[in-house]
Amino acid sequence: MDDTRLSKRLSYVLRHAPQTVGLTLGPGGWVDVDALVSAFRAHGVPIDRDRLARVVEGNDKRRFAVDGDRIRASQGHSVAVDLDLPAVAPPPVLHHGTAARHLPSITRDGLVRGRRHHVHLSADPDTARAVGARHGPPVVLRVDAAGMAADGHAFFRSANGVWLTAAVPPRYLGATTGA
Repeated sequence: MDDTRLSKRLSYVLRHAPQTVGLTLGPGGWVDVDALVSAFRAHGVPIDRDRLARVVEGNDKRRFAVDGDRIRASQGHSVAVDLDLPAVAPPPVLHHGTAARHLPSITRDGLVRGRRHHVHLSADPDTARAVGARHGPPVVLRVDAAGMAADGHAFFRSANGVWLTAAVPPRYLGATTGA
């Protein structure tokens, strides 16, 4: 298994299915590094602490956080976990990248979290465009984050800079831009 596939597997386990390798996420989504390495090895994934460190450090999206001998996914969980992120004031405008085919439902329902804990937003349109492009021809939606915050919506910022909120009602969505 190359490092890219290992990174994806690590993300899957730490965000969605720790039980697939016999793990349970602790408070804040943290898991002991040695327990993670042992669990992966027991399930046929060749890994040691050095390789894990290389995969974590080499992840351009900084999907993982390490604190001493603990590791967790920075955001994107579908399993119950409280990342214990403090609410913070967002910039006036944030962006959300998505595939163009999703626009009709987004226009109707706004941005919803789906199976995840939060809607993910980007500080800049280029990052949002790259996220949206993973799923087809991208569009970038403008989010009136200042208006949402003024109306009482909470925002959080993960360790890797992704902005998180529970939902974005349609009235806070602005013009879209294509690829």
